[in-house]
Amino acid sequence: MAQTNLSKPSWSQRLYTAFDMFEMDDKQGCISILQAILSEPSMPRYWRIQALVALATAVDDWYDATIRTKTGRLSQSFLIGTAVTMHISILLVPILGALAQAGPIISRASSWPNAPFTTSGRDMKNSLDETVVYAGVNWPGAADVMIPEGLQYQSVSTIMSKIKDLGMNVIRLTYAIEMIDDIYEGVDSSLKTAFIQALGENNGTKVLKEVLASNPTFTEKTTRLEVFDAIAAEANTQQIYVHLDNHVSKGEWCCSHTDGNAWFGDTYFNVANWKRGLAFMANHAKSWPAFTSMSLRNELRTTANGTGDNWVSWYENMIPAADGIHKANPSPLIFFSGLNYDTQLGTIVDGEDIGNGTSFALSDHAYADKIVWELHNYANSATNCGDIEGSLRNQGYNAMEGDSAAVNTAPVVLSEFGFDQNSGSQSVYAQCIKKYLTTLPGGPGGWMQWVISGSYYIREGGQDRDETWGLLNHDWSDWRNQTATDYTKSFVDETLA
Repeated sequence: MAQTNLSKPSWSQRLYTAFDMFEMDDKQGCISILQAILSEPSMPRYWRIQALVALATAVDDWYDATIRTKTGRLSQSFLIGTAVTMHISILLVPILGALAQAGPIISRASSWPNAPFTTSGRDMKNSLDETVVYAGVNWPGAADVMIPEGLQYQSVSTIMSKIKDLGMNVIRLTYAIEMIDDIYEGVDSSLKTAFIQALGENNGTKVLKEVLASNPTFTEKTTRLEVFDAIAAEANTQQIYVHLDNHVSKGEWCCSHTDGNAWFGDTYFNVANWKRGLAFMANHAKSWPAFTSMSLRNELRTTANGTGDNWVSWYENMIPAADGIHKANPSPLIFFSGLNYDTQLGTIVDGEDIGNGTSFALSDHAYADKIVWELHNYANSATNCGDIEGSLRNQGYNAMEGDSAAVNTAPVVLSEFGFDQNSGSQSVYAQCIKKYLTTLPGGPGGWMQWVISGSYYIREGGQDRDETWGLLNHDWSDWRNQTATDYTKSFVDETLA
């Protein structure tokens, strides 16, 4: 298999190598890599700024450890001298000066997001032992183009600001394993390639131009993964946690029994590639300060021929995949989804026999304090709140209620629920979900609403497809329905109170 991408690493990959050296206390190695890439005039502005800040941080750390002035700060002359030596653009020298005046770039004390997170019983905890509750939204990036939606209409920062305006603190950022497969095959697809392949020459070129106009820091050569990097960077700027969700293997709309992504070994669900992709993203996201958790797989379900969706196969595949994530990066929380479109986890939560004499036990895993349960609920036609509450309880939410049957007590997050924004916010379903989660004893574990998207680049063959469940309108410029938005905002407020 070709390894072109590995022999000619991208700017992001070279930066991540420098970050790894920094974490391993090889400050000189880190500085050397940053010096080398900053001396190359072709480096894109976005990555130049990232490298510049990283360099200032690394030099600050080295300076603090070896010279230790009384103030512990870098002098402006020292930083500017370093910049000149490295032939950094004169336009960037004022930035260095401003950073010097501000003192050390990164405080040695804990700061947002106070990661890594762990779990304690039913709660997620940050590094200060404070309880963390998620209240956020899904941002799809796993469909045909394999680039997060909406960028032809708005910038990354504008979309993130909309999410922040609701008071939300997390995005569930979805991706396809196919994106990582392409990288291993030596083709980390550019924006140009991705849009033309998915939308055709004419429409792909048109949408690409719109994306670049809305996001001028991108170029047609910006890769898919670099778009994810930019979103993660903006999430950090606006203090919004990033939860990575492996939505599918083949990039396409999800989900059905017949889409080839349903179960381990399905048409497009190559298990080895899936495990490799999870570990890759876990390692890749080490450089994202806002990255706090990731999932194993979205909505496992039976295949077209009726196979799958059983606990024995679930256990045999999910546990090694989680092991691989934790080995690649021990920091993130790991979300375990269940069967039947992620609506069933009771067997695992209750520690029941999965069918072969085996049962799941948190204590069997070195990362027991990293495990979170995730469930989905789309009982939109419900007419009785008690039915929804009973179903959620049986499906795994008893872990949040102190039920003695829940022997594997861990946080439970409702990572998908949603409704038509034009009419659904006052439904029994919407009101019951809100009431149930916010009145759980001890409070909610968290939730992510489906979906922020006002439209999709392409969905099931239809280009520029409208999304009536989207919090935003078609061009992502405003909220789709103020009544529905008020529901979501009050849900956030009650969740995070």
